Amino acid sequence: MRLENKVAIVTGGSSGIGEWTVREMVKEGAKVVIADINEELGQKLADELNQDGKHTVFQFVDVSKEDDIVSMVNRAEAEFGKLDIIFSNAGIGAMHPSTELDYEDWQRIISINLDGVFLCAKHAIKAMQKTGGGSVINCSSILGHVGQAATAAYTAAKGGVTNLTRALAVEYAKENIRVNAICPGYVDTPILDGVEPEMKEALISLHPIGRLGRPEEIAKAAVFLASDEASFVIGANLLVDGGYTAQ
Repeated sequence: MRLENKVAIVTGGSSGIGEWTVREMVKEGAKVVIADINEELGQKLADELNQDGKHTVFQFVDVSKEDDIVSMVNRAEAEFGKLDIIFSNAGIGAMHPSTELDYEDWQRIISINLDGVFLCAKHAIKAMQKTGGGSVINCSSILGHVGQAATAAYTAAKGGVTNLTRALAVEYAKENIRVNAICPGYVDTPILDGVEPEMKEALISLHPIGRLGRPEEIAKAAVFLASDEASFVIGANLLVDGGYTAQ
């Protein structure tokens, strides 16, 4: 098992990409803190995965609040003794013409999608410094590499995550703390449930592979970056996008 004896945190871990990442990490031997604002789904997932032993705990966290993040990291150390991995996956999406985007909405998107990633990294790295290393994985996006109309706040946040990843990677590489990011294309998760069929088909058409991503495909990329197989991967923004950015 690639993550045996490792301890991980997955933010946004109750559903979608986060849920699948929790499942894959547990399958690979990790103990995982499921961190999310959705307590019902998070606890349900923890209970399911703990049927044959204590593999997970649920921790409520709002990643826009630094105190919540500190508590989350402390919980990982208290429950499992250390922290080796964090996957900062929590985020929100929104589409608004920029001239109609309220500043409060801009701030909320930046706060969760960029500030939250920085704060998670900040406090996870402090924990990893105690044990001599670890893996920080940020969830960026194809929209951290290319632009798209009506996504100014989201695109700005993800572009920030892309370059934040590089800066942190350079800063902490010599401490055996690897910082990388995953940049997914559009993935078939509950966040797209409300999208009109015509819009969904349009999104599919943007991917040369001819379909949307599956959450387990992103999860497997996260497991790779978390594992020792990625020991020489530092500062990468790994595109897992079905060819979206290649065309």
